[in-house]
Amino acid sequence: MQALTDVLRQRAQAAPETVAYHYGDREITYRELDERVDRAAAALHAAGVGAGDRVAILDKNSIEYVEQLFGAARIGAVQVPVNYRLAPSEVAYIVDNARAKVVIVGSEFVPVLDAIAGDLVHTTHQVVIDGEGTAEPRLDYARWVAAYEPVPPPHDVDTSDVFVQLYSSGTTGLPKGVMLTHDNFLSMLPNTGELWGIDEDARLMVAMPMYHIAGNALSVAVVFDGVTGVISREPDPLGIAQDIERHRVTHIFLVPVLLLFWQNMPQVAECDLSSLRLLLYGASPISREVLTGAMKLLPTTAFRQVYGLTETTGAITSLPPEDHDPDGPHPRRLASAGLPGDGTDLRIADPATLEPVPTGRVGEILVRSPQNMKGYWDLPDATAAALLEDGWFRTGDAGYLDEDGYLYIHDRVKDMIISGGENIYPAEVENVLMGHPEVADCAVISVPSELWGETPKAIVVKSGEVTEQQIIDHCRERLAHFKCPTSVDFVDAIPRNLTGKVLKRELRLPYWEGHERAVH
Repeated sequence: MQALTDVLRQRAQAAPETVAYHYGDREITYRELDERVDRAAAALHAAGVGAGDRVAILDKNSIEYVEQLFGAARIGAVQVPVNYRLAPSEVAYIVDNARAKVVIVGSEFVPVLDAIAGDLVHTTHQVVIDGEGTAEPRLDYARWVAAYEPVPPPHDVDTSDVFVQLYSSGTTGLPKGVMLTHDNFLSMLPNTGELWGIDEDARLMVAMPMYHIAGNALSVAVVFDGVTGVISREPDPLGIAQDIERHRVTHIFLVPVLLLFWQNMPQVAECDLSSLRLLLYGASPISREVLTGAMKLLPTTAFRQVYGLTETTGAITSLPPEDHDPDGPHPRRLASAGLPGDGTDLRIADPATLEPVPTGRVGEILVRSPQNMKGYWDLPDATAAALLEDGWFRTGDAGYLDEDGYLYIHDRVKDMIISGGENIYPAEVENVLMGHPEVADCAVISVPSELWGETPKAIVVKSGEVTEQQIIDHCRERLAHFKCPTSVDFVDAIPRNLTGKVLKRELRLPYWEGHERAVH
């Protein structure tokens, strides 16, 4: 198959005046997008970026984000999207870990760049989007790209090359760069186009952040399918609803918390959402009440749940619309993550031995798929631990398969917490907590939240006088706010086994009592 950069070129030649993306009051055709991608590639090349180099971007969703994604790939370089909700020190770690030669930031994130500029060892160029008045050595994005002719140096892109590097935190507390190739996307996109019912009249909305696999994959799907995309700068519930009405959006992916917000906002009910043919949802657990409420809000829209990971280039299973009938023959399937896609195999294994377990028994979910990542950037040991020699990827999630092959997510083998679609690793939060002088010991667990699905709670052993709010404030000074505990319980001792491992299941049990699963 053609590399994704060649797919864009083909779209520009076949339908040059078709609008590729709407973004606020702006729009860009495929011809214009292809030309701007060439200019972006030429600008990157002039900045010393070559094949295999990384280009970091810190911004909310924008057309420039897409230009840089394809522009970097056109010369064999790799975009590194950075979560704009991270603390400056976390941003600096990712940019430096990727050895990014160029850092591009939105104007509202210049203060973050100011805070970390002196720590960026490998960065030679700093560029600001909407940076009118930006002084040297920083560059204004528009002037920087416009200064180059749309003639980048020729480069033969191989489909096995890395296309994008998304960072996913690890249980060690340090983020890992997930390397996704052109082939990873090309193995996924044809299947989704068919499953989602994409035709020439489809309009796909990119509502999730482009640093997230959902937002990233949807922005690429627009180009792959040659349709029109609608970019939402950020996941604002009302703004998304208004843009659906304005642009007659047909397909969208949302996390469950946004579906809950929609149901609680009278202004959303006043929007005409009837153009929506398909609503995809996932990235965090959803309650039956939120799901059925969303289906009542959108009675003519088909719903499809998806389950996947950054490491699997997004969705590897989906629950089809016909299984979304609470009064149908299989109402329990509403709690399922659905069936694997074409070319994807699932195995439920004993986490210790990796031997398959019987149908209906909970074990670790393993995936074998051409969507599985190339590996973790610069981490051969972590890659070998996750990607087994026989092609199976260890998800770290626990679940089971029923007799019909439907996957049910039961728990997590790893300690990851998913709050409102954001991944939080307790070890990272625990490391920060232990830096507080009045914390003798701690553990971070997930607790149910009607709003976010689940949120982190700190269990703390005090060595002096400290309040709950002081603990939370300590974390907020050092971590992105979504990672911080929303509550703190003080105890005399943290339960551990003989090897010193915290018994987190024992800690979680009282808070999850009465819930069917250990995730909400």
